[in-house]
Amino acid sequence: MAEALLRKLGRNAFEVYSAGIDPKGINPLTKLVLGEEGIDISDARSKNVDEFLGETFHYVITVCDDAAEQCPMFPGKPERIHWNFPDPAAVSGSDEEKLAAFRRTLEEMTYRVSTFIPVAKKAASRR
Repeated sequence: MAEALLRKLGRNAFEVYSAGIDPKGINPLTKLVLGEEGIDISDARSKNVDEFLGETFHYVITVCDDAAEQCPMFPGKPERIHWNFPDPAAVSGSDEEKLAAFRRTLEEMTYRVSTFIPVAKKAASRR
């Protein structure tokens, strides 16, 4: 979700990648809630963070505690940012309750990404 939001809201100002510590595929509810916001991720795929070892980044943003604890170090000393979101896929209950969890996460991520963008753009202008 965060990758898709940063791509959309950042409007090509960022080169964005995402990966997981233990990827399990893209949850259909992720596709659904992003689609509700007009974000098409049909070409997206679930990736392991190992695919990016050795790459340099300005920022490494983790979105859950497990990822923050297990995320490898990347060259170039990127700024590490941690946004802890509960995993909406871990929610049990009715389909409506699960969908509500994904929508909540999307709303919270939208806020975080929206506040990150101007800060990152300002920092980039100073580099």
